[in-house]
Amino acid sequence: MAVPQNKITKSRRNMRRSHHALVAGNPNECPNCGELKRPHHVCGACGHYADREVIAQADEIDLDEDAA
Repeated sequence: MAVPQNKITKSRRNMRRSHHALVAGNPNECPNCGELKRPHHVCGACGHYADREVIAQADEIDLDEDAA
């Protein structure tokens, strides 16, 4: 069974974990609608990518009127 020969100090343990920190995102502004989006991804608000519509956004549907 693997048991450490000597205690790993807090300093050495924390130095090993120095690269484990989360990195903040780098959002860009959509040129079509102005919403923030991830770089090189389709805009979730308007469905545009590189100045063309990739995903057609459906109009909002009111479920109360359609159910009746």
